[in-house]
Amino acid sequence: MATSDIQVKELEKRASGQAFELILSPRSKEAVPEFPLSPPKKKDVSLEEIQKKLEAAEERRKSHEAEVLKQLAEKREHEKEVLQKAIEENNNFSKMAEEKLTHKWKLTKKTARHKWLLNWNA
Repeated sequence: MATSDIQVKELEKRASGQAFELILSPRSKEAVPEFPLSPPKKKDVSLEEIQKKLEAAEERRKSHEAEVLKQLAEKREHEKEVLQKAIEENNNFSKMAEEKLTHKWKLTKKTARHKWLLNWNA
């Protein structure tokens, strides 16, 4: 709205303030509103456009599904590797423990034989 469409008329002037009356000119038929009075109308969407959008959505869904399956496969592979490593470490520990016990047993047997021989010869 232009300033020429408004007239200001002073009503009263007091120590506490002023009072004004604003007079607006009638709206012309040529004036275009600054904002639309109704929402913009949607363009007509063709069946072909709808089909393209549906196909694109289906492709996105398939792509997302493939990505999720890939991540799950990678996670399972990692779990297998971790399990295999744990089994291997357990086997190594068992083997080392068995070797240590065998070594101690042989030393104990040798020491006992040596003591027996010392006692027998004495």
